[in-house]
Amino acid sequence: MNADAESQRGGVGRRMRVAGSEADSGRRPPSRLRPLQRRRHLTGRSGSTRDSTRGSVRGSARGAGPRSSPAAGRPQAPFSRFLAAATYVGRWPIVAAWLLVCAFCLLTPAPAPTADETAALIPANSPAIRAEIRSVEIFGYPLSSRTSIVQHDPAGMDPFVQAESVLDAVGTVQNRQPWPLLGALPYPNAVRLTPTGPEQGTAVLTYLFMDPISSFGDQQAAAQRYIDRYLDRDVDRVVGVAGSVPARAEQARILTDHLHRVEILTLLAIFVLVGVAFRSLVVPLLALGASGVAVVVTLRLAAVAAAQVGVSAPAELQPLLVALLLGVVTDYTIFYVTGYATALAEGGGRRATVRRAVLSHTHIVLAAGFTVAAGTLTMMVAETPFYRAFGPSMAITILIGLSVSITLIPALLAILGPRIFWPRRVAGQALTRERDPRQDAEPRADADAGAGAASARDAAVRRTLLEATGGGDARRRPGTRLTRILVSRPGAVTALVITTLLLGLATTALTNLSLGAKFTASLPADNPVVRASSAAAQAYAPGITSPTTLLLEAPGVGRDLGALVRLQQQIEKQQGVAAVIGPAQIPSGTPTGVMVSRDGDAARMLVVFDSDPLGARAITSMAQLRTALPALSGAAGLGEVTAAFAGDTPLAEGLVRDTTGDLGRIAIASVAVNLLILMVFLRAVIAPLYLMAANVLTLGAALGLTTWVFQTVRGEDGITFYIPFAAAVLLVSLGSDYTIFGAGRVWEEARRLPLREAILRAMPETSRAITTAG
Repeated sequence: MNADAESQRGGVGRRMRVAGSEADSGRRPPSRLRPLQRRRHLTGRSGSTRDSTRGSVRGSARGAGPRSSPAAGRPQAPFSRFLAAATYVGRWPIVAAWLLVCAFCLLTPAPAPTADETAALIPANSPAIRAEIRSVEIFGYPLSSRTSIVQHDPAGMDPFVQAESVLDAVGTVQNRQPWPLLGALPYPNAVRLTPTGPEQGTAVLTYLFMDPISSFGDQQAAAQRYIDRYLDRDVDRVVGVAGSVPARAEQARILTDHLHRVEILTLLAIFVLVGVAFRSLVVPLLALGASGVAVVVTLRLAAVAAAQVGVSAPAELQPLLVALLLGVVTDYTIFYVTGYATALAEGGGRRATVRRAVLSHTHIVLAAGFTVAAGTLTMMVAETPFYRAFGPSMAITILIGLSVSITLIPALLAILGPRIFWPRRVAGQALTRERDPRQDAEPRADADAGAGAASARDAAVRRTLLEATGGGDARRRPGTRLTRILVSRPGAVTALVITTLLLGLATTALTNLSLGAKFTASLPADNPVVRASSAAAQAYAPGITSPTTLLLEAPGVGRDLGALVRLQQQIEKQQGVAAVIGPAQIPSGTPTGVMVSRDGDAARMLVVFDSDPLGARAITSMAQLRTALPALSGAAGLGEVTAAFAGDTPLAEGLVRDTTGDLGRIAIASVAVNLLILMVFLRAVIAPLYLMAANVLTLGAALGLTTWVFQTVRGEDGITFYIPFAAAVLLVSLGSDYTIFGAGRVWEEARRLPLREAILRAMPETSRAITTAG
């Protein structure tokens, strides 16, 4: 090593010793360090030299024991001081209290879930629901249902078998059926659905009408009872039950069957990753135990809230609560354990080290938790009742996880002490893997030279500064070399440009995002509902399992059959429409009451789309048809009529439209709230803007890549509407945790050091913790 490098390293070492010795003696730092301290004011910090000096004076006035950590130089909030003392003194009562709460939640019966599962997604005042009710009021029964039995034989069904199936369905209307079945409507393909239809005389589709207050499972069971009673012969060629209700019932069953397996695998992954990161068997148990307490309490409160409000989260989103709790509680556990490891490296007794860990990280955990909770509360700005109701439940979930984290985890740290890192012994030694005895030689020599007793952490700081100026063994360590590159201006600018371009490029794929409610398409290919839907699509058209009802009302509209037929023909020509069943199929002399009301003031048609009725293509076709209908009815000669659409596709269209608008409103409110909390926490303006921009770009890139993989690469018909919502909740929540933890630790160090050196000092601790948590 050349003389310049040696001189430079020696100069840095001497400056560190001078600064440390003068801070310990209570004197003002040398004037040549003041420009660095004034530079910190440009970053938005309000701390002063006197704050840091007072912290050092307090540390030296105590005499014995380790020097104060950087967090000690920061005036701690009264709540953090109270929590640090209370969780240590009351560690055993705190653990006992949480165990009693868990026992109560597990041993007492939970409230019964709400019966109307459709209300979890669709508001009762939805235009599609109102149209469906209106159609029943006028005609006495609907035209389509959400549950249908599919009989299919590609070689052709016996006409007598088809006739028997029709008679069986008609008999359900004349005879009272077991609840929740109200009636059945058969539709054989004795006549092709369209002149160029795929098949003829090969299938019978029987729509089953159920009590709407019954659960999805009850409706699926009723369909199976119908098959067992009327269609139990081999010649009936029953393929299965199709429709949105059986699809959602199957989704719930699959989730129930596999959720425990997924949870076990998730817990094993957490145990392995956290255990390897800390080289401990106890730390992952601590994280899993705290997460388990939070999950048990949250699920009970969620059930109580659902019973009180009357709207529960759909089954598809139930795992989101568990995943969110596991994520945030594990994150906060890692943050506390990382702080405790740092406190142990500085030295001191169990009480002092636990207190320093709680003091230095509680305000960060609180800020992260309240940020996530406030972000989920912004869902209350949505217009959809589901999101408005789900927002508070998500916030309660986060607050419960936060409560467990700031009480149970410090209490367990106080009980276990250094044994938390078993089987590794960590007391009295730094926890960095790079540390070796040769690197400790220089700080011990400095201490012998009269600079005072230096802690292991101060030695690590001096080594980091030496490595940042080109000395030491930094070149042999890629992580340190990368850190030095990133904190330099050229390296920072280069990294910023490259990451912004890559994230921005991934975000552009969001322009192709299409949303749907693909309940059937999301099931495995060998599922009975998928097989039944495929058979119905082969015999009729893909949209036959959930056709859309078009209801027309106007004085005398039902008596103008010529205009109705012309309108039906115009609708059949629209993009995405496979066929329309309406007045054109009514034979001459057929009694009114099926397609035309008895008073002649209403008419209805069945619109069958050529794609999955709940997919993005059908939803787009539905929106286009709604827009074009006034012009089509006018061209057909109907004049002014009141038109309404009922069925699954109009429901999905409204759901996707409302979700798209709500996600925009939620995103704006969430960004504003998170930005405000970051500004308050960091007491800065510019840095939070950059941090929030990074979070938004990361979320956009994640959703963009999802869109590209599933829609462009795999060619799927859109993405299920709640996927962006679930992804946004998880990414924004966990991203806020990592942002606050990383930025908070850097800001803590920036109170004593210039920003570049603060990043160098905080990076090893924060990067390892965030990598483990992520």
